[in-house]
Amino acid sequence: GVIQVKFSERVRALQSSPVRRLLPYAEEARAKGKKIYPLNIGQPDIKTPPSFLEAIRGFSQEVIAYATSQGNNDLRDAMSAYYKNFDIPLEREDLIVTNGGSEALMFAFMAMCDPGDEVLIPEPFYANYNAFSGAVNVKVQPITTKAEEGFHLPPREEIESLITPKTKGILVANPGNPTGTIYTREEMDMLAALALKHDLYIVADEVYREFVYDGLKYTSFGHLPDIADRVIIVDSVSKRYSACGARIGCIGCRNRDFMAQVLKLAQGRLCVPTLEQVGATALYSTPKSYLEEVNKEYQSRRNTLYKALKEMPGVICAEPKGAFYVMVKLPVDDAEKFIIWMLQNFDVNGETLMAAGGEGFYATPGLGKQEFRLAYVLKNEDLLKAMNILKVGLEAYPGRIEPAVAR
Repeated sequence: GVIQVKFSERVRALQSSPVRRLLPYAEEARAKGKKIYPLNIGQPDIKTPPSFLEAIRGFSQEVIAYATSQGNNDLRDAMSAYYKNFDIPLEREDLIVTNGGSEALMFAFMAMCDPGDEVLIPEPFYANYNAFSGAVNVKVQPITTKAEEGFHLPPREEIESLITPKTKGILVANPGNPTGTIYTREEMDMLAALALKHDLYIVADEVYREFVYDGLKYTSFGHLPDIADRVIIVDSVSKRYSACGARIGCIGCRNRDFMAQVLKLAQGRLCVPTLEQVGATALYSTPKSYLEEVNKEYQSRRNTLYKALKEMPGVICAEPKGAFYVMVKLPVDDAEKFIIWMLQNFDVNGETLMAAGGEGFYATPGLGKQEFRLAYVLKNEDLLKAMNILKVGLEAYPGRIEPAVAR
């Protein structure tokens, strides 16, 4: 007979990635000869600085040995120097190198929470937060934010009402994915005050730190001295240096007791790949001009995308101030159905586009159904073509509805 395989409730409760779930439809469309503009995934098209591969090619040890569990000292020193450049006082001892920002998040959840504990996260949020929390049986308590309000935080009372004895921390991505929102200093101070009053950690996912537009001054949670002992910074080289496949990130915290606990988790998985650390160390000495060029390029892409979206009737979106995403509210019955329809039934001169359905970025059931996330990670001329396809697609879509009145 067939073995009756039992799966854990933990793994059954996990959703598939909204960013990757629709790939079969895209593959089918490509097989039919359609060209697809992939606005569904935050994979920058900018070249990785050549120093990464040069450093790896120059590596000459006879044994690819284990690295230390904390990560190579020269990499941690390079990271520390990078933070000090931003006035974030993290020393080598305050940092542990991780397998991407993903593992840093997982470590933060595991060190803060027992199974059944809760973490507050403004929604819509990076969909993988669900996977990391779910994998260790931590409950996400969403703080709902709205497209009409530029996805800024609700008033303090509303957030405070969500805190229970099981709440262990507040996780915020700043600048935000999927929204591109940057929190104001007032919003950050409000979260800091709540963390102090209720004895909570603040997990600051700051992987888009350089992607801040319109000359806005960026404030890191690492800049707030009152909460230095409870801020956990999650970071990564993926977006900053266009090195997503390197899988190098870090977790940083000035609370040495907390880091001693994280080190036990790091020791359990032994270490991060030796060669990728060699490459990443070189990335941290990338001249500032590279990051400034990248910032300029993305700001211009943001302008192209936002201008086109603003001109489409019934489309609601706030101008993203950071990262390279925008969450868009559409006059359609179901954004995911609309994306599938665009892939299966629609094209302009053999071309169509791909986005990530909004529902997967929310924890509250039913929210985000009419939204999708666009990643403006393509050249301006491609974005213009993609936006024209979207405009025509929205006009032709049979499930179009006039925009719902703002709640």
